[in-house]
Amino acid sequence: MLQRIQSVYLLLAALAAGLLYVLPAAQTAVEAEASYLFSDTQFTLSDDVILLVCFGLAALLWGMGIFLFRNRQLQVKLSTLALLLVVGGSAYGVYLFTQDAAQARAAIAAGVGLPLVSILFGWLANRSIKYDERLVKSADRLR
Repeated sequence: MLQRIQSVYLLLAALAAGLLYVLPAAQTAVEAEASYLFSDTQFTLSDDVILLVCFGLAALLWGMGIFLFRNRQLQVKLSTLALLLVVGGSAYGVYLFTQDAAQARAAIAAGVGLPLVSILFGWLANRSIKYDERLVKSADRLR
């Protein structure tokens, strides 16, 4: 299960998406009461339900994909869906950030790079799963 490199990639992608629940993407020095995102000085996933669902579902799908090592086609589909959720959630998060009134006073925090990390590891996992599938099909042709 974890001997395969794509399982490690899936685990790292799920961890990166899950860490977004802990780390903020941006911070302000003081609370901005008129702001949707920075009313508590931090822009986190808990500021918007769509962000919570997108990144939570992506982490769950990548976590489930680890245990689907016998069904590679389903593993690829779930991983691709998780990638789309993270890309869509990231784009929506950027939109929310650019439309917020307090974004000019905000400083970027550590959580802003985690979607890119999860996209990278998700893409590497997809590539490795597809390679594994091609390898199995070529071995089946030899039998």
